[in-house]
Amino acid sequence: MPVKFAFKDSVEETRLVKKRVLIAGIAISFLIVFLLLRLIYLQIMQHDHFITLSQNNRVKVVPIPPIRGLIYSRDGVLLAENQPAFSLEVIPEKVTDLDALLSEISTIVMIEEDDIRRFRKAIKEKRRFESVPLKYNLDEAEVARFSVDNHRFPAVEVVARPYRRYPLKDLTAHILGYVGRIDENDLENLDVSNYLGSTHTGKIGIEKAYEKILHGQVGHQQVEVNAQGRVIRVLERTPPQPGKNIYLTIDAGLQKEAMDSLKGKRGAIVAMDPNNGDILALASTPSYDPNLFVNGIDHLTYNKLLSSKDTPLVNRVLQGTYPPGSTIKPFMGLVALSYSVRRPDDDIWCPGWYTLKGSSHLYRDWKKQGHGQVDLHYAIMQSCDVYYYDLANDLGIDRLHDGLTYFGFGEKTGIDIGGEAVGLVPSPEWKRKVYNQPWFPGETLIAGIGQGSLLITPLQLVRATASLANDGHLFAPHLAFESADQISNNHDLLQSIQSEDIEIYNQMQWNTIKKAMVDVVHDEHGTARGSGYNAKYMFAGKTGTAQVIAIAQDEEYKEDDVPEEFQDHALFIAYAPAEKPMIAVVVVVENGGSGSRSAAPVARRLFDYYLKDTVKGSG
Repeated sequence: MPVKFAFKDSVEETRLVKKRVLIAGIAISFLIVFLLLRLIYLQIMQHDHFITLSQNNRVKVVPIPPIRGLIYSRDGVLLAENQPAFSLEVIPEKVTDLDALLSEISTIVMIEEDDIRRFRKAIKEKRRFESVPLKYNLDEAEVARFSVDNHRFPAVEVVARPYRRYPLKDLTAHILGYVGRIDENDLENLDVSNYLGSTHTGKIGIEKAYEKILHGQVGHQQVEVNAQGRVIRVLERTPPQPGKNIYLTIDAGLQKEAMDSLKGKRGAIVAMDPNNGDILALASTPSYDPNLFVNGIDHLTYNKLLSSKDTPLVNRVLQGTYPPGSTIKPFMGLVALSYSVRRPDDDIWCPGWYTLKGSSHLYRDWKKQGHGQVDLHYAIMQSCDVYYYDLANDLGIDRLHDGLTYFGFGEKTGIDIGGEAVGLVPSPEWKRKVYNQPWFPGETLIAGIGQGSLLITPLQLVRATASLANDGHLFAPHLAFESADQISNNHDLLQSIQSEDIEIYNQMQWNTIKKAMVDVVHDEHGTARGSGYNAKYMFAGKTGTAQVIAIAQDEEYKEDDVPEEFQDHALFIAYAPAEKPMIAVVVVVENGGSGSRSAAPVARRLFDYYLKDTVKGSG
């Protein structure tokens, strides 16, 4: 009997289908519930969070850098301005392949290796959403070429920015300094929140000293952007506060006269108002063009400046330290009078040399045959070294040291741009500390004529010279005196007149020294009588010659036989008019030889320029 097989079990199939439908229903129900819960979470519980994210994707806050303040001279000449220029800038976060981008841009705009190196360094110093300049100062042709292909570079744009420019170039470089791109070192000292969008900051000089005043306050604007990040419209704007303009004490015309006077020479000139500490001129040569540093100087040019034997980057007025030579003698005379080591009419015999008791070493005078009978007045007028050897020996190094420090030698003047050297007024303690050696009497004699270890800066010397002119007031020198708001034009004083009084001298002592300094330039026997010839006003001065190399006992200094770099420095200190001083000047001409020949005529030229209206008016 055949066996029957069942090929279809309807009951089992129905049960299986029902089971699967039930499982699928449960799964679908679970997913629907999960979706509803997620929607509730996103739409209700996280509503504020996602609204904010959405708004941030659509609305961006963009910083607006302020316009930097301008810098003017006291006579209204513009010294530092903001000039509009175009730069090519890249936003790093929008770039996927930086090397490819740079390669493509190079086919449109010339990109130098220095530009690329500077750009890569700047990327590391900025946040990725901030634009980084790739090339500065694009000309109109470059802007036009890139604009045609701008659509191909969503991460790159041409930006118009104001850039710092110094119209007088090297004439004011050592006064103004310059601005440069913000780097990591700058960020450590700046308020980063106030420099959003700013690319430059003051590096040295006035630009750095008054950075907070010149920079201003950053503004911001809320802008609506599309999916590509392009700005559609401005929603809200808080304008920046521009930096304040600054007015300097510098007389631009006098500054040009000073720089022209030193053209082709190494040296320094500083002019000061002896009544308040205003710096009227500050010249250091050779100089440099500060515009080279604004957007980054190339390596070749910078290395050339850095390695030059003429050291153009050094501000000689503040950082140059020189033996003062005979310009120290008026101050030494006052020190001797104050300690009663000398009276004005005390005299000595000058045979042309001086020697210490028990020593055969000859300390020579500049005048080989000697000056004969010499008192203090004649010693200053004729710059007699022998008189001052004897004076220094009687004074002693301790009183010499203390007396010179009264005039501010060996300490910073506190000028508002900083960066100044201290100089040196030697003492036995200093020598013992530095060289572990005792002080010798002969060193006192050498210091007494402004040689040896005694070192001063031209700025210290002009401050001390001004104190001679005003009978003992040491004013704090300064370069900036006023700021002005660019919007309201309200003016504010930046400086209050500060001075230290030298009270150890009486009026007779001041008058003794000042009369001798007048005769230096107006007496027929004065060492600088040539510079005072035919002057329409009286002025007081003192020549100085500082040795660069030592001369042996049996040798004679012959300028023509000495290479220029080893020839003496020429110095001259002066103030004018003698009766009512308005200006004090220090001139240093490196390797210039005689102070009366190289430095004194420069001071006369500056006096003639600065006093021309005064002399004309008094006539």
